[in-house]
Amino acid sequence: MLVTKPHPFYALSAEGSYITDADGWTRIDWVNNFASLIHGHNKREVVEIISQQAARLLSATMPAEWEVRLAELLVERIPSVEQVRFMNSGTEANLIAIKAARAFSGKSKVAKLEGGYHGQYDLLEASYVPSADRWGARDCPAVLAHNSGTPKSLLDELVLFALNDIATMREILRRNASEVGTVIIDPSGLSLGTGVYADREFLAALRETTERLGMVLIFDEVWSLRSGYRGTQGAVGITPDITTMGKMIGGGLPIGAVGGKRDVMSVFSVDEGEPKVKHSGTFTGNPMSMAAGFTAMSLMVPEMFEMLAVQGQRLTDGLRRALTDTNTQGHVVNRGSMTNLLFTEGIPVDYRDLYTQQTPTVAALAAKMPKLMATEGLHVLRNMFVGSTAISDDDVDQTIAAVTRALVAAREAR
Repeated sequence: MLVTKPHPFYALSAEGSYITDADGWTRIDWVNNFASLIHGHNKREVVEIISQQAARLLSATMPAEWEVRLAELLVERIPSVEQVRFMNSGTEANLIAIKAARAFSGKSKVAKLEGGYHGQYDLLEASYVPSADRWGARDCPAVLAHNSGTPKSLLDELVLFALNDIATMREILRRNASEVGTVIIDPSGLSLGTGVYADREFLAALRETTERLGMVLIFDEVWSLRSGYRGTQGAVGITPDITTMGKMIGGGLPIGAVGGKRDVMSVFSVDEGEPKVKHSGTFTGNPMSMAAGFTAMSLMVPEMFEMLAVQGQRLTDGLRRALTDTNTQGHVVNRGSMTNLLFTEGIPVDYRDLYTQQTPTVAALAAKMPKLMATEGLHVLRNMFVGSTAISDDDVDQTIAAVTRALVAAREAR
């Protein structure tokens, strides 16, 4: 749910690229349920398979064929995935992945990006949005709780490093190599909506460093899997040890997944008695999510990802014109079906750079624009536009015009 004052929009219905709220407003949906609806709303093939499966089997303690079919699809596509286990969300996937990596490495500490987001697991939420007065040194960032009540003992299990700073990353991991056995990163960059992306050179250096130091590297592709047919890892040609997935692989229903090489995934094995990591759940491998996910993913052939990339570039070009035409400071950053509208002076390279560039003027405009775009017929998350196969060229052109009007309204309000 998007948290807004005095209350969020309440959804009533949706179809294709449009969503209608309880007040009767219909908008082009550029949120797509936090990037999980790769085909937009009510894709016919997905709705039909959900209806058929609901009449046959809602849920059971036994696995079903759809689980095998979706697993085989992911193994075929995603370079790092030789075996896969399913759960119910991206947060749960990252939690289970951390358990697996700890069991495999024999070390308890975890390293992640300062400002990186990996769901609502309190260990990984730490230092998601830390304020500048508490950062600490760049080569030894302070680990700060994101929520009240987080135990300090848990924070002691986390180590931070900055995005796109190869030298500092290597030094921090080398210094903590005796205790850190796991590194987790979203290979796209910081988090959904920031527009701060990882350089390929940085990802390659991170892969080399973790291999050399004997650390398990986790790619959190819960939302970045939509970057291409083989995910972000396939696009950049860098293979982690474990990949976490969610969102689009469920076809719009709740899902999460952990996949990886056989040796790492062996911690779940029951072949030789009790597994090192026990994993189960009431709705794990739910046949409804499996059926919807397999159907949605089967439709995402390479040509569909190429179409989304073309769509994203069309939107990017138009939004850049809108900034120029309205004399608005900003940048448009695009990766395939994900396009970010930033109002910073430069394109940020890491969390501290992003934070520093959030001047009061920049922050005020960034906060105001989603509301102004809503009045212009757009549903947008944090000034990020998440594409879908349901969005047409006409939708893109309408969006560019609507953003231009919103920018004009923002300028006049100042």
